[in-house]
Amino acid sequence: MSGWQQNLIIAPILIPLLAGALLLFFDERQRVVKAMISVVSCLALVAIAVSLFRFASYGPERFEGVYLLGNWPAPFGIVLVVDRLSALMLVLASILAVPTLVYALARWHAAGAHFHSLFQFLLMGLNGAFLTGDLFNLFVFFEVMLAASYGLLMHGSGPMRVKAGLHYIAVNLAAALCFLIGVSAIYGSAGTLNMADLAVRIGEIEGDRRMLLEAGAAILGIVFLIKAGMWPLNFWLPAAYSAATAPVAGIFAIMSKVGIYVILRLSLLVFGQGESAGLGLNVLLYGGMATVAFGTIGVLASQALGRLASYSVLVSSGTLLAVLGLNNGMVTAGALFYMVSSTLTIAAFFLLIELVERGQDAGASVLAVTMEAYGDADEEEQEVEVGVTMPATIAVLGVCFAACGILLSGLPPLSGFVAKFAMMTGMIGSGVAADAPIPASVWWIVALLILSGLAALISMTRAGIRTFWASMEGTVPRVLVMEMAPVLLLIAMTLALTVQAGPAMRYMEETVNGLQHPATYIDAVINARRVGVEEPGGPEGGGGI
Repeated sequence: MSGWQQNLIIAPILIPLLAGALLLFFDERQRVVKAMISVVSCLALVAIAVSLFRFASYGPERFEGVYLLGNWPAPFGIVLVVDRLSALMLVLASILAVPTLVYALARWHAAGAHFHSLFQFLLMGLNGAFLTGDLFNLFVFFEVMLAASYGLLMHGSGPMRVKAGLHYIAVNLAAALCFLIGVSAIYGSAGTLNMADLAVRIGEIEGDRRMLLEAGAAILGIVFLIKAGMWPLNFWLPAAYSAATAPVAGIFAIMSKVGIYVILRLSLLVFGQGESAGLGLNVLLYGGMATVAFGTIGVLASQALGRLASYSVLVSSGTLLAVLGLNNGMVTAGALFYMVSSTLTIAAFFLLIELVERGQDAGASVLAVTMEAYGDADEEEQEVEVGVTMPATIAVLGVCFAACGILLSGLPPLSGFVAKFAMMTGMIGSGVAADAPIPASVWWIVALLILSGLAALISMTRAGIRTFWASMEGTVPRVLVMEMAPVLLLIAMTLALTVQAGPAMRYMEETVNGLQHPATYIDAVINARRVGVEEPGGPEGGGGI
């Protein structure tokens, strides 16, 4: 990277921070101005995230994605690092932000105070969590993200949102306390919180200090398992996600993936080798399978679409956790593909639900083709009418609903099927290639993947029939273009992911390969060059300001 390219690393944090602070100076009645600033900020984030994604794709031999804040070297200063995994998460978060924000501009951004500022601060926390190279600043960005999510969850008021929001705040405050305890234990035993430096020092820690380190890591793991929604720590998630407004629930689809990201990062970077290698993998494996089973039951039992989408989040998280517990590179690559596909799908589904439910009458089904679509109420005209015309709005909503059902179920030919096929091929194929017996846990995961897809298919089919075919008492919902376009955009992204499945899977495989061989990452962070400081044996560097 050149100097200006390296300075882009901090931009995903600075842009939403400055935009969110600037928005606070505008009155709530200046909605157009606030909306324009927020949209420009999100579009800039997309451009920068894509640029960093391209830089990170150069390969480990050109890895220079380290930014030293204050020009202090690691591990003494704050370090931001962009590699293939963090670049992927940045792109996913920024791409998800644009359609959810555009959707909110139709009505929800005016339903309460400071929506745009909270939205920007949430993006700042997400991007910071993906970029930071040390645990303490991970805690800082984690808290920024949570503080913004508290306000966004209760945006729009209402007793259900307030109740779910208070439970959400209580759970996450307890998680924050555990985060501090875990970080303190790790620092007390290792003397560092920089992830790369911790990966170097962990081999030197012995005896009671290692036990303290592993205890701190376990406490830290609980925090991120709460955020990821692993059973039985996920009791708060269905109520919170289903109570949130549609755009908030849409952007929340990636928040559960923050826990997955940190677990993947630490398990391979810090606990990938040595005496502590494999720490907590069995917890991920069996806890993930239990989460998939719990989410599958919830999907089958859900009558409300919001609850169905919320339990789908749990199925997605459980699948990722169980697969990470196998510690298989090929399967993990498929899991990353699945993470991208499921996040886009669930976000689109949350946005779609509100549009579908907008035509609901009291005591009627969620949405129905209206009587107007079948002609006038005059009985004589109804007798002579030969055919009927489905309103275009309902036709588009129905197609989007069917696409979400196919994606959630993992049916061919969309990206949900590609992702599940990649994971199952990695699980079964690795055992066959090695001419070794396939572990029973692998067969359990494969069975749960199939059953969870079947449950999603049954629930979505049932909801679709009840919604679009069964009732005739609803009204055609009034759907704006700026509400429908974000849903179509997200579904189009899953189609693009399907078409580009080959290159996408190659990127995921290279990402996992880099995570499994962290020497390049560690060397880049520890030996990052400082601006204006001539390093021994080399010229001046460009690692920060």
